[in-house]
Amino acid sequence: MSYTDAAMLQTLQGLLRIPSVSGHGATPAQPYGKEVDEALDHTLALCRSLGMKTVKLPGKTAWAEIGQGDELIAVVPHLDVVPAGEGWTVAPFDGTVRDGRIYGRGSSDNKGPAVACIYAAADVLEALRGALPRRLRLIFGQSEETGLWPDMDYYRTHEETPLAGFTPDAEFPALSGEKGMLWAQVSLPRERSGLCFLHGGTACNIVAAQCEAAYPGRDGTPVRVSAAGRAAHATVPDQGVSAIDAVMQTLRGAVEDPLVAFYETYLSGACHGEKLAIDCADEPSGRTTLCAGMVRTTASELTMTLDIRYPVTGDGAAILASVERAAGQYGLGLTLLKNAKPLYRPKHHPILQQVLAAYREETGDLGDPIVIGGGTYARGIDNIVGFGGAFPGHVHTEHQADEYMELADFYQQRRIYRSAMLRLLRMDGAALAEGSGGPL
Repeated sequence: MSYTDAAMLQTLQGLLRIPSVSGHGATPAQPYGKEVDEALDHTLALCRSLGMKTVKLPGKTAWAEIGQGDELIAVVPHLDVVPAGEGWTVAPFDGTVRDGRIYGRGSSDNKGPAVACIYAAADVLEALRGALPRRLRLIFGQSEETGLWPDMDYYRTHEETPLAGFTPDAEFPALSGEKGMLWAQVSLPRERSGLCFLHGGTACNIVAAQCEAAYPGRDGTPVRVSAAGRAAHATVPDQGVSAIDAVMQTLRGAVEDPLVAFYETYLSGACHGEKLAIDCADEPSGRTTLCAGMVRTTASELTMTLDIRYPVTGDGAAILASVERAAGQYGLGLTLLKNAKPLYRPKHHPILQQVLAAYREETGDLGDPIVIGGGTYARGIDNIVGFGGAFPGHVHTEHQADEYMELADFYQQRRIYRSAMLRLLRMDGAALAEGSGGPL
């Protein structure tokens, strides 16, 4: 198979045409979803065509590997995507190439970087003529966007721990840390609600682009309310426009409802958690962020999800307690959906130094590692750091309509990842072992 950048682009187009939304069409045999499994099979076939060995444990984990030896270097991208959502001007699952960009859900998060890593590994295999001093394993995530990560739980429990590695589902230059992450759901029994229904958002970690509600009018006829917003990742809620917020503003004063009142008192216009008294900051990671991503109505209750990212020095237990107190004032239930502690590694960490050297050599950018609000598979497998593929100063479109990857960035990712792989494969084992052991 050709190793050219043109072939790599064609490969990405084919992968983008598989709508591998996390959990869609899930069955006991395909718990991550039918299309996710299709994307995995497509990817493993590509890897085999490029000379790699592959392993697939259905419904559990899968990887492709090159090299030999007792020590393992791992690269951990993911193949699942969030739903397309509304507002696209191109087909979300077509891989449209236009004006130096490739558009599609997953183009930047995370299929583009995944394909760049596969071709980088093929480059390494060819450059070293198969004589790799360590094994290099591409572990393909299948449920990253759900936030639950049973694929990584299985891998960490049953499979080999790498000596070092990276996940290309982050930002350049590299990540020294990730904020703490709390996902919670507040709930209200339907018999206590003044609403007929409330529905909005597509995922907990996305600013809602659509929302609608209805409440009883004076004559008993439901009054319908709807709004459109602009999606953005929950880590940067100020870059989006929340349709839930718009609907809640309309409902305020029109209906008596504890969930609406809770939203107005504690959430409206406060994307850093100011009204909940959870707004805190530190020098490495900045401020707390808060996003109410989804509202739903079931037969028994109304629910609202909260996505909170807090600084690496923050106190997650205190933040959760503050939210619980506020919800209790309105008689709302609170369910903790996810609690991921902050992750932090010092700038001199040996794995960070190797990947940074690869990035700096290729780009000339001498920037230091950063802390992000997102959560990556670096939390799921020991000795992994977040490394690209988003470049500093570039527009980030993941989870948004018209998600795209600049073709120049895509091709440069390949070169950076190739260099990082070679450095980790050749690095002194004692130095790597000194820096290993998981999150610091």
